[in-house]
Amino acid sequence: MKLMHALPVSAYTSQEWFDLEMKHIFSKTWQFAGFVEDVAEPGDYISVQAGLNNIFIVKGRDQRLRAFHNMCRHRGTQLLRAVGKTQKAITCPYHDWTYDLEGKLISIPKREEEFPNLKGQLHECGLNLHEASVDIFKGMLFVHPDKDAPSIMDFFGEVEPYLGPHVVEELVEYSENEEEPFYAKEIQANWKIVVENYIDHYHLAHLHEGTLNMYDHARAEFGWVGPHYWFYEPLVPEYEANVEKISPYVLIDSVPKDKIGAYVPWLFPNLGLGENEGAWSTFHLTPLAPDRTLVVIRSKMMNVSEWEASAQYMKSGMQSFWSHHGGKGKYKGDPNTDPMASGDFMAEDVYACEQQQKSLSSPLFSVGAEAQRGEYAVRKFQMVVKEWIDQHKND
Repeated sequence: MKLMHALPVSAYTSQEWFDLEMKHIFSKTWQFAGFVEDVAEPGDYISVQAGLNNIFIVKGRDQRLRAFHNMCRHRGTQLLRAVGKTQKAITCPYHDWTYDLEGKLISIPKREEEFPNLKGQLHECGLNLHEASVDIFKGMLFVHPDKDAPSIMDFFGEVEPYLGPHVVEELVEYSENEEEPFYAKEIQANWKIVVENYIDHYHLAHLHEGTLNMYDHARAEFGWVGPHYWFYEPLVPEYEANVEKISPYVLIDSVPKDKIGAYVPWLFPNLGLGENEGAWSTFHLTPLAPDRTLVVIRSKMMNVSEWEASAQYMKSGMQSFWSHHGGKGKYKGDPNTDPMASGDFMAEDVYACEQQQKSLSSPLFSVGAEAQRGEYAVRKFQMVVKEWIDQHKND
């Protein structure tokens, strides 16, 4: 059997493994859904795929957040699309069964003629929406498919001290493209390969030698708490000495100067955080198939005027560190067609993940060696995946 460290290659290529993960990992863990401000007013909602379940969060008239499985109790039709505003009620597009914002069935067209067996108050007939759980962690909304889910702090609490000191609630979301506010990319690779790339310390100084050289990879610290991975590395001295001038973004003021650096944890199973001196981001994975993964990145920065943000960016662009050291591709070539010449670390990572996925089909594939420190997290992550499935498959 061919192995990827601690898992068989089939864990990255087979539908059987994919189905096990959907059922026993993604359907039994807290799943990132969005930011608190996404559901700001009564009637606002967002939905997310949580393993085998599509779940939506809606704010009620009483200002409470509630989560429900996104399917009508009549025939299972999806009720709400990805995101929306100011719903006064939730109506199924198929047969117009209608629920209030608390999930209670309140209206069925032609009820007396078509459904004589539904007597009395509709919300007492046992056909209210199936409840799920919703909670908040560091300004982020999470859902769990179970109505009586384990505490979110029991799940994330141990890793919280290792996360960046950023006060996420004080930051504002930003995008360089108003028409496409989120970075979204479908990667032709298994979700675990994308995770392993994210937590692989060994590749930082090699694949990203020209794109992430503002951080001191040799001084990185990392480890595991429960199923979660934490990571921190400081700035290189040249950048640290002039960070207020060189940073392309206004420095986040909730991060003390002696705590500045890159905090890049991985919250099991499918959410990375990128927390640095000028930006805070979520890196959210949705597995689509054994060899396809959707990545969505949302970023926040200091709540400053457009003029202040532009002035900082222009100032940083004139600094020698960036002009001589930053944004260089690994190879020379056309940056528009060659990811390895792009000077974009995301493009470099996507390319590497997709090439690894392709290699898995070769009969000659094998993992030749394992970096004891640099790839420690990869093996540990694989063990966590295996142990989680073994632990929960009999639930």
